[in-house]
Amino acid sequence: MVKQSPPRRVIEIKPVIDPNAKVYPRATSGVFQNWRIVLVWLTQIVYYGLCWLPWNGRQAVLFDLEQRRVYFFELVLWPQDAIYLTLLLLLSALALFLFTAVAGRLWCGYACPQTVYTEIFLWIEKWIEGDRPKRIKLDAAPNSSHKIAKKTLKHALWLLISLWTGLTFVGYFTPMRELLASIGLGTIGAWEVFWVLFYGFATYCMAGFLREHMCKYICPYAQFQFVMFDRDTLIIAYDAERGDPRGSRPKKADPRAANLGDCIDCGICVQVCPTGIDIRDGLQLECIGCAACIDACDQVMDKMNYPRGLIRYSTENAVENHYTRPEIIRRAVRMRTLVYLVALMTLSGVTAWSLATKVPLKVGVQKDRSVLYRESDDGTIENTFQMHLTNASEKTRSFRIQVQGLSGIQLHGEDTASVPGAGMQDLSLTVRVEPGSAASGSHPITFEITDTDNPATRVEHKASFWMP
Repeated sequence: MVKQSPPRRVIEIKPVIDPNAKVYPRATSGVFQNWRIVLVWLTQIVYYGLCWLPWNGRQAVLFDLEQRRVYFFELVLWPQDAIYLTLLLLLSALALFLFTAVAGRLWCGYACPQTVYTEIFLWIEKWIEGDRPKRIKLDAAPNSSHKIAKKTLKHALWLLISLWTGLTFVGYFTPMRELLASIGLGTIGAWEVFWVLFYGFATYCMAGFLREHMCKYICPYAQFQFVMFDRDTLIIAYDAERGDPRGSRPKKADPRAANLGDCIDCGICVQVCPTGIDIRDGLQLECIGCAACIDACDQVMDKMNYPRGLIRYSTENAVENHYTRPEIIRRAVRMRTLVYLVALMTLSGVTAWSLATKVPLKVGVQKDRSVLYRESDDGTIENTFQMHLTNASEKTRSFRIQVQGLSGIQLHGEDTASVPGAGMQDLSLTVRVEPGSAASGSHPITFEITDTDNPATRVEHKASFWMP
């Protein structure tokens, strides 16, 4: 018997009929809606709160572009640490690939800023204008003082949240308390004003007006996400075998006797969808995986005394082959996800090790090129070097400087330096050797810089000593 391959997955991309049609999501409640509420609060507490958290006498998280430093709690990063930005981007990409391959668009549905701020703006809209039917009726009504008052209040609150969001964004680059003080004194800089207004305007437009259009047509992730999907990726799935044929019926009617499935064709799953799609049409590019349709359908199933799960988180293979939950979990572990997981864990381990063993001292040494060498008053041969010390910690440190590499080589003058926390210091060093102790030309030497209070903090830097 020849084994038949499973049917090819078809992702339906519908033509845009009316891109200006407004979507009016209906309010819903349930397990997944509760999760969305929790994540909205959690993400915004972190975003709005971190810029107010003090740490070692400064802001806990701060991107100080003027001083070219990044503060993240105890960690202080300098321009030389740009590799960590690369590692962060790689980790974010791998995590996104892994979560998408396993669980679809969980990021889009629960934690994406576009989703989060759209949800916040919808809460305000529903509070002022009412649920879906009232909002539709209000928009269709002619202008009146009542309508204008509601719209004005809604947009005023939207603008207030947007401006505070923009102000918070700038507060991660200019310390938040200094920023607010500069606003009060009227000394805020032009760039700060620009970015507050720009980021606030972007939030206002994307969460207030663009909404689902961002997810459908603008967001690049939405366009290529299906490359990371396969038939074992978790998606929002409608069980057509159980639900069709659709049709309305009395609550106590036997659907099988009427040759009907469990779907009563109420359309609530469409009404609650923030992108306005019908999940019953199958897997679609516009679905952001928010599960609002699952909560809504489960409530309808409860009212009809039908089993829940007509619309549910599942996979294409699971719906087609009636897999149980343990089978779905087992099939989540496959070659693609294992490769992503191994890469993510390896890179995470390397990054963690690098940060844990990071020496809070950076050294730069440059030879004085105006004179290769000279003979001092006592007859020794000396070379001059410029040393640049950067203290990457936040407390003042004292360092002892030594040099080795040639017989009898020694520093002439000061051999210690004190560098303030998160500060820098330039030193002029004179290195001497006895004449005849080495052949003519360049010779490798090594500077050793050691923390006097913590000898484990030690950096070696190679240089060249020239002999006549």
